[in-house]
Amino acid sequence: QIIAGADTDPSAVINWNPAHAIEEMDRSGVAIAMLSMGTPGLALLGGGRDQWRKLARLCNEYAASLVHDYPGRFGNFAVLPLPDVEGSLTEATYALDVLKADGIGILTSYGNIYPGDPALRPLFAELNRRKAVVFVHPTSPQCCATSLGSIPASLDEFMFEVTRAITSLLFGGTFAQFPDIRFIFTHAGGTMTPISARINAFGARHHEFDAANPQGVYFELKKLHYDIANSINPSAMAGLMNLVPTSQILFGSDTPYVPIVATATGFDKMTLPDDVRAAINRGNALKLFPRFVEATR
Repeated sequence: QIIAGADTDPSAVINWNPAHAIEEMDRSGVAIAMLSMGTPGLALLGGGRDQWRKLARLCNEYAASLVHDYPGRFGNFAVLPLPDVEGSLTEATYALDVLKADGIGILTSYGNIYPGDPALRPLFAELNRRKAVVFVHPTSPQCCATSLGSIPASLDEFMFEVTRAITSLLFGGTFAQFPDIRFIFTHAGGTMTPISARINAFGARHHEFDAANPQGVYFELKKLHYDIANSINPSAMAGLMNLVPTSQILFGSDTPYVPIVATATGFDKMTLPDDVRAAINRGNALKLFPRFVEATR
């Protein structure tokens, strides 16, 4: 019932399995895939805090087993039982220290809680201490997931959700306060690129926002990482490449919601210098995850 309203084939999600995933990866020339739990996340699957904690542990141990059973083919962004901060701190410690997860995966929002919320500051403080990679994927927002009736939120609201999450983190001062977290935002940053100048100008009129980002909005936006999942089109790519250096752009697929080949084929058709193409396809990711260097030789 949760998946039925999404802009995707439910069977592609329900029937996912590692063997088929690797077959799809091989067809598109993808050596390594990073596992993560996308929308709707744990909180929307029912239950409460204790159930979310159990499900997070179950999912993370399953993902770790795939990393072990298919060496060199999978990495893992561990899921946390957010918005339960205490449980998330415990699970992050277990996932990173015991399961050796490659990073943490979160959603753009949890009900009316966005990542810049002060309640999440203890979690980001710990992830900053660890210099963790944090991957952020959009979900259907509580505010307006059904505002267009039968039109799925994944069509447009997902892009706005990425922007809301980044804006929330800017207003909360999270990027400046915790500079050692390596954030990855999917879908080329959503609608952040066309409105970045508007957000930057906001600080001139509201000094509390300016104070939360002492080195400026563009400084913070340019140090984030962005993947190109489902974003291979001239406007999205031109906007992203105008906003951030090539070193911050990563290949991403959004599979199983979108087949890998959709992004891979589109990216292969783009006219780019060889060094830029190699950096986006492989080099930039290996800087974030050096343990995969040998697996990709």
